[in-house]
Amino acid sequence: MIFVLLFFFAELFVSLKVGIAIGFGWSVVWILSTMAIGGILLRLSPYALWNNFQTFNFGRFDVRNVHNASMAYLMGAILLIIPGVLTDLIGAGLLLYTLYLHLFARIRPTPHNKAYDPFSEGDNNVIDVEIIDELDRGDSDRRSS
Repeated sequence: MIFVLLFFFAELFVSLKVGIAIGFGWSVVWILSTMAIGGILLRLSPYALWNNFQTFNFGRFDVRNVHNASMAYLMGAILLIIPGVLTDLIGAGLLLYTLYLHLFARIRPTPHNKAYDPFSEGDNNVIDVEIIDELDRGDSDRRSS
């Protein structure tokens, strides 16, 4: 409860300072534009979540990264909708974290948790061999006559 009140007063203080620095008109533009961007991102969230699950299916994400990317995307979009400078900065930070996860985070293979690689399936010690059945001479002589 105290944290919420402290955050509210910090949000109010920072928003007023930024509003004084950039002016009332630009503050309104900032608030309306971040609300619009947050709304658009929230409307596109099913596609973002689907993309997270697809990266999980292809083995680029583990369950923890899917959860982190999904929650960061949703919370970032919601925080952009809420008017205020601090919530906008936190929301943008969460969206950047989601972008980081998609661009740079990979599953690091460990002995117990190997990343899925569709090209390395199977036993690497097996050599693929083709066996050609040859007809014995008796069968081939009968067929040629």
